[in-house]
Amino acid sequence: MSTVFRFPLRARRAALAAALVVPVAAALAAVSSPAAAQADAAKDWPARNVRVMVPFAAGGPADLVAREVAARMGEDLGRAFIIENQGGAGGKLAVLNVARAEPDGYTLLFPASGNVVSHPLAERDMSTVEQLVPIGLVSTSAHVLVIDPKLPIRTMADLVAYAKANPGKLHFGSAGTGAVAHLGMEMLKMTAGIDIVHVPYRGTSQAIVDVMSGQIQATFSSMPSLRGMIDQGTLRALGMTAKSRGDAGLPLISDTVPAFGYTTWYGLFAPKGTPPAIIDRISASLKKALSDKALQEKLAVQGMDLEWSTPAALDALMKQDIAKWSKVIEAANIRLK
Repeated sequence: MSTVFRFPLRARRAALAAALVVPVAAALAAVSSPAAAQADAAKDWPARNVRVMVPFAAGGPADLVAREVAARMGEDLGRAFIIENQGGAGGKLAVLNVARAEPDGYTLLFPASGNVVSHPLAERDMSTVEQLVPIGLVSTSAHVLVIDPKLPIRTMADLVAYAKANPGKLHFGSAGTGAVAHLGMEMLKMTAGIDIVHVPYRGTSQAIVDVMSGQIQATFSSMPSLRGMIDQGTLRALGMTAKSRGDAGLPLISDTVPAFGYTTWYGLFAPKGTPPAIIDRISASLKKALSDKALQEKLAVQGMDLEWSTPAALDALMKQDIAKWSKVIEAANIRLK
């Protein structure tokens, strides 16, 4: 005859409660471990140097700003922020390399708005950009509208009147189809109701040379690349696309063409999946770098206004630009593919 041992009810309840403690504790540990791992990663970051991919050749405005900001962030965080230039193809190579990089905070992207907004929109493919997360805005920059000084045009009002009287006779150049300067001129055409022919170039420099020689009649570009020629009288500046500390006293184009205006900008991005705690550390260091008064004054002369933002604010700015430029691209039927 077998013997059956029966536990009192109170003992059975205690045993059951004890049995539940282990799996519940394990479940809580599993839930909290990602957060704990992120906190540990942020605490140790950066344990080595950080790569910053710039989608432009060395020596240009983007490269200049990136190197100045990277140097200060490196000093702040105790590790070198190494600039790697990967120009060409609208910056697609640099954007793709960062999008595919390990999301650990050691590979960052320093693009212009054209690299992550206008070019992808013109290609009808935002999939690579969607694999990036914003860290913060770095600077904004207005464009200057310049023309061949031999034209009988001295103001924006003159340009609008001339273009309406001579539809299709004026030609403007840009750094290529889908570039921000191209979209800016298309926006001006739509807003002012004028007809000007677009001539795409492989870069802004040759377009500027051709305006001076009279091969084309107008272009948009940033003040640093134009100031010397404006001062010498080989180019005539008509106005700015937005307010800027380096505007040289030029009027806003919107004074003549209401509702027109835009800026280009530089920002800092990381691969999607980078721990938020690391994003926060990079953002804080970026803010500190951009608060440097000497750097602000140095870049203001170059026509760039340093302007830090939170990751959320940069994300909102991108969405605004996407909405704005999408309308222009559709209306002008611009396609890169």
